[in-house]
Amino acid sequence: MLVGRKRELDLLQKYHRSDQAELVAVYGRRRVGKTYLIRQAFGDDFFFYFTGVIGAGKAEQLERFSKALKACGAGIPDTAGTWMQAFDSLSALIRSSKSKRKKVIFFDEMPWLDNPKSGFLNAFDYFWNAFASARNDILFIVCGSATSWITQNLFRNRGGLHNRVTGKIHLNPFTLHECEAFFKSRNVSLNRYDIIESYMVFGGIPYYLGYFENNYSLAGNVDNIVFSENAPLKEEFQELYASLFKKSEHYTEVVEALSRKTRGMTRDELVAATKHKNGGTLTKILEDLELSGFIRKYYAFPNKVNGALYQLIDSFSLFYFSFMRRVHPTDVHYWTGLRDSPRLNAWRGYAFELVCFRHIEQIRAGLGIAGVLIGISSWRSRRSDPGAQIDLVIERGDNVIDLCEIKFSKHPYSIGKGDEEDLRNKLSAFTQETKTRKAVHIAMITTYGVKQNMHAGIVNSQVTMDALFRPD
Repeated sequence: MLVGRKRELDLLQKYHRSDQAELVAVYGRRRVGKTYLIRQAFGDDFFFYFTGVIGAGKAEQLERFSKALKACGAGIPDTAGTWMQAFDSLSALIRSSKSKRKKVIFFDEMPWLDNPKSGFLNAFDYFWNAFASARNDILFIVCGSATSWITQNLFRNRGGLHNRVTGKIHLNPFTLHECEAFFKSRNVSLNRYDIIESYMVFGGIPYYLGYFENNYSLAGNVDNIVFSENAPLKEEFQELYASLFKKSEHYTEVVEALSRKTRGMTRDELVAATKHKNGGTLTKILEDLELSGFIRKYYAFPNKVNGALYQLIDSFSLFYFSFMRRVHPTDVHYWTGLRDSPRLNAWRGYAFELVCFRHIEQIRAGLGIAGVLIGISSWRSRRSDPGAQIDLVIERGDNVIDLCEIKFSKHPYSIGKGDEEDLRNKLSAFTQETKTRKAVHIAMITTYGVKQNMHAGIVNSQVTMDALFRPD
């Protein structure tokens, strides 16, 4: 059963009903469910379907392509020697069809077909511009996990494919609302606290969540999925980056550096922490990682042009560097034994912040400011002693700034005397250093809310985890 994805399904059906040729790119992080979505939309009703093979050379890809054409009835005698010949054969197959229905052509993992000097992209360019775009019966769906390749070669193409993509569908990880629906559809019983923690580990990736079993607790499921002897995701981190990037070790080196400084690093700090020089190679790595959804580039409040920070936002990558890489292969119940340790609680604090950054729309609705947002950022004091830092700054259009403090707790969060002093220090430092003339409020984002006591009056508003489960 397909959970969520209604908007994406509606878009695919709209392109299927159109009276013109459609070139649609479906892209997103590996394991997010792109192929599953397209198969749910069309079943097996593809005029032609082909998937690229990771690591395969040009000859092998062309051999498989030719076999796929023959399976569809193409009368070709031999394996195509070039991609130009291969697309000529596809054109001939389309011409031979007497059906007037929209012909759905699906190329899965297209980036894997573009080997160095293969001529694939030029051949596809010629096929689309010289043949397919002139017809009204073609829906050509391009799919790929290498978002950086799709962006650079299709969306930003400056040659014949410039502005040829007629539809873009970016498939995001599940929201908490969709995770809850997914678990219910599979009869996996987890409360909302545990669903949030599962999100902190697996980041709302449907493929990962599909391994959950109802007869295990959350901790038992995590052990089974990543720490047991035959855990299906034990090697997922290495496979994930190797499938997306050539020389993936350069990318994981940057990700590892960012995992050690969870608030983010400047470019100069990354240069110092890695072996990369401050040049074009590092620029490409950072852009590829950002386009693929592993990191984000942001500016601290008040969003000045200079001083960009790069921050790791992929939950599974953070989890890998925090726990998986250090575990002995025989420690198959590692996660169960780690429960409520100081190390685990420290990870929970930051991992919950990542969950909140993925649910800004729900936080806005919870604060009652859905229509008045200006900007989202973070802030760190440069002068205050003790140091002051704000997890999430929401600048609103009604002349108010919300300073959001994010806390993950098993119980209603109790603000003590020290907490109140810390919040007042942050409030004062932020107001003085930014010189803002807007009203500045303290908002708390917690699992079970704020316990009412003599120190809770510092909080102007709050959002609980239930608000994070609201649908988009």
